[in-house]
Amino acid sequence: MRSVLIKAGQVLTMDREGRVLEGGGLLIAGSTIARVLDRDQLARLGAVDAESVDARTMAVMPGFVQTHMHLCQSLFRGLAEDMDLLDWLRTRIFPLEAAHSAESIVASARVGLAELIRSGTTTIMDMGSIRHQDDLISAIEHSGIRAVVGKSMIDRNELYAPLRESTDETLTSTRELLQRWHNAAEGRIRYAVAPRFILSCSDRLLREAHTIAREVPGVLFHTHASESPRELQAVRARCGMDNIEYFAHLGILDSRSCLAHCVWVSESERDLIAERGARVLHCPTANLKLGSGLANVPALLERGIRVSIGADGAPCNNTLDMFHEIRLASLLQKPGHGPQAMDARSVLEIATRAGAEVLGLAAEIGSLEEGKQADLVLLDLERIWNPLHHRDLYSGIVHSGTPENVRSVMVAGRWLYRDGHALTLDQDEIRHRARHELGALLERTSL
Repeated sequence: MRSVLIKAGQVLTMDREGRVLEGGGLLIAGSTIARVLDRDQLARLGAVDAESVDARTMAVMPGFVQTHMHLCQSLFRGLAEDMDLLDWLRTRIFPLEAAHSAESIVASARVGLAELIRSGTTTIMDMGSIRHQDDLISAIEHSGIRAVVGKSMIDRNELYAPLRESTDETLTSTRELLQRWHNAAEGRIRYAVAPRFILSCSDRLLREAHTIAREVPGVLFHTHASESPRELQAVRARCGMDNIEYFAHLGILDSRSCLAHCVWVSESERDLIAERGARVLHCPTANLKLGSGLANVPALLERGIRVSIGADGAPCNNTLDMFHEIRLASLLQKPGHGPQAMDARSVLEIATRAGAEVLGLAAEIGSLEEGKQADLVLLDLERIWNPLHHRDLYSGIVHSGTPENVRSVMVAGRWLYRDGHALTLDQDEIRHRARHELGALLERTSL
């Protein structure tokens, strides 16, 4: 069994005690963390049969957990600017997704995966498109990242009719994909049943998709909810109630339910989310860029609702950088809730341990603890910051950190990015294929 000993400047465990071990280290055996060592324990360890990594000018921390992503949209960055959500979907995103081939969806996924890994994200939850999902998940598997993933389920589409399947088709293919991919890659790939949102799904699809999730342990129900005012108006016109109320009415709001956005939710809907144990996937940049609004995250947290963070898709964000996302998540709440709201440590917990909890993976990832998976990031503190000026490491990471600080990334004990070099994805080849496939994709559309 391959072992690695990391000697770090700081070990930022992100455990419930908030331990930061100065001059500590990690001993990794295979895919798991065998020991978390403080300075004295590291000094007494003696010789071990392990690869030794000198990270004494660095901090080691858990990798970021991004819980809402659209890898199939990574090729569309910059092609859907300055639009409201529904126009953005109708005139750009849905036509582009419908034009995907197997080759272009793989190229899109690999562009996003390369960016995610080199900026310190080690786990994602992705909502794919309705076609070529095996190809997309295969690209995820090959990258080495940890993922919860499922095809986008659409059986009605008043915004763009070509992007839909029959109800039976989407349910059948979802069951087949779940059987093939849930717990694949030695458990690194999990499945989430993913109906797109109320306006693109029949009631039957929503109910039966949730039934599929209930049938298999560990499978989540991943959808969008209450993202924009116009969406809310359309949902009210169709359903006679708001998104969260309608989920509860259909019996599909529970602890498996992972709801992206939740910008426009009422007090009573927040209570419903809390009572049913549903989770919220906060996407601050996407909500700003589409002009959708700002989710009241402190009000969610006050009710004990589990909240996590994701960049969403590249065309409603233009970056998949989690450092950008966590800084915004902190700063945007302060004008309305005061400067102590969403402090740096709390936000970093949301981006790591709480993200793992939202995905049902807290026993495996999200903090650096013995027995957990070795999913971690080495941050070079001297590359950008003067560490003497960052006595508060949480603040340094949240308010000063960038992908330039990411030196190395490991998932399940395997280096995916080492000393600034990608090991599982050829970035030059990715750029070449992406340019080619985007050109071909645009020729297949009228955009």
